[in-house]
Amino acid sequence: MDTRKIRIFDTTLRDGEQSPGCSMKLHDKLLVAANLEQLKVDVIEAGFAIASPGDFESVKEIANHVKGCTVASLARALKGDIDQAWAAVSGAARPRIHTFLATSPVHMQYKLRMTPEQVYDQAVNMVRYARNLCPDVQFSLEDYTRTEEEFSWKVIEAVIAAGATTVNLPDTVGYAIPEEFGARIKRVMEHVPNVDKAVIAVHCHNDLGLAVANTLAALRAGAGQAECTINGIGERAGNAALEEIVMALRTRHDFFEGISCDIDTTRIMSTSRCVCSVTGSRVQANKAIVGQNAFAHESGIHQHGMLANKQTYEIMTPESIGLSQSQMVLGKHSGKHALKDRLEQLGITLSEDALQELFGRFKELADAKKVVTDADIEALARGLEQRSSGRQKLVFDRFLATTGNTNANVSTVRLVVDGQSVEEVAMGSGPIEASFNAINKMLNLHVSVENFSVSAVTENVDAQGECELRVRHNQKVYLGRGVAQDIIEASVRAYVHALNGLLEDEQRMTANAVTMAAAAGGGLV
Repeated sequence: MDTRKIRIFDTTLRDGEQSPGCSMKLHDKLLVAANLEQLKVDVIEAGFAIASPGDFESVKEIANHVKGCTVASLARALKGDIDQAWAAVSGAARPRIHTFLATSPVHMQYKLRMTPEQVYDQAVNMVRYARNLCPDVQFSLEDYTRTEEEFSWKVIEAVIAAGATTVNLPDTVGYAIPEEFGARIKRVMEHVPNVDKAVIAVHCHNDLGLAVANTLAALRAGAGQAECTINGIGERAGNAALEEIVMALRTRHDFFEGISCDIDTTRIMSTSRCVCSVTGSRVQANKAIVGQNAFAHESGIHQHGMLANKQTYEIMTPESIGLSQSQMVLGKHSGKHALKDRLEQLGITLSEDALQELFGRFKELADAKKVVTDADIEALARGLEQRSSGRQKLVFDRFLATTGNTNANVSTVRLVVDGQSVEEVAMGSGPIEASFNAINKMLNLHVSVENFSVSAVTENVDAQGECELRVRHNQKVYLGRGVAQDIIEASVRAYVHALNGLLEDEQRMTANAVTMAAAAGGGLV
């Protein structure tokens, strides 16, 4: 049987970033794009170019950096959107314009306020317009699963005739059931006369927990492109998870006979961790493929089976997704080479200077904890990445907190601000609030803290504490994460991390304002 190659279209940087709290800065997006390129996805949807100047710049930068994948920008079916998308991706080695228009009765009536005839004409005209700019054009029928089938066939045929090279049929609101969705895709393949002139794609949301199942059903029915995200992040309940689709095709090749893709599965784990790191969005422990417990066995019965033959309880190997089976224990007697080896097994690459700094923190932790786990090492590395991602205006130095239930909570915090040591003392309802108040006092800041949480990295009483929080300032939200054995220190580190993002934004806005003022002044001469 001939093998049918499925295109993997990753929209982590566009739909994934639309998850609440998952917005990324430019250097984060470039890092994710580099990981996706190494993963060998076919298409990277880099963003929605017209959404903001920042989105436009990030799409343009990704398009200029990525060489091994098609780079797409989303655009509404409007000339202004399409022009902006083309301006952003035109420098790519393989550019794509992805335009869309809703086709379901509820969207046409209440959102678009357009008749089906108007939607049909707009779709055809905008695909034709986009094709005159770019040789690779994708059109999506938003809310396809609630669209009347005969109308969808008419639109699909027309946009292919107008030049669409890919037609995407999304389950925008996660409404479909696998058997039903597969049957709909099959009927598209049977009723659209020119369907062989374009690739049929699917983009499934997970509102009913069926995104991956619906995607796989569509691929069996003839779809040639799967749209997905790393870790399944995305709007509302998320998207179909890339790692689950790919490993289902690989593990159950007997069922998906003749269907394959070009993903380098050994890069799955490192890419998953990269996305977690830059978005602050954790993967649940029992998440399929990339969860912490996906290859963990605690039950005695399971352990006995694993010792006899790993296939008794593992249908895929950890190595196939980039994990190592090594169980080497790291402690205070371990050397830097052992730490470096474990970091590589975990998909973490550091410069020599960063490795040296991490090794120092590892030794301190090993003295306190005796045994350092993989989770501890990952947490240390995450903290290191945050401190080393560009020049930081604020650097945590030390704190001293006095607390108890019979006296006032007071904290003294010292930071290095632009290279100068600054120390301040403040009171609060607890030592963490007192520490935050001290920092606000020294910086003259007025911000609010949201989604504050502290969790143990491991299960023992000597576990490191990992703090995650979000700081809101002028309607913008900044993610902060900190790791330390002391939860007050972890909280202060997280707060400083978030404030560095805030101050970086303010510095950039001030620089832009100065540039615009200078340009305006120059124009008057």
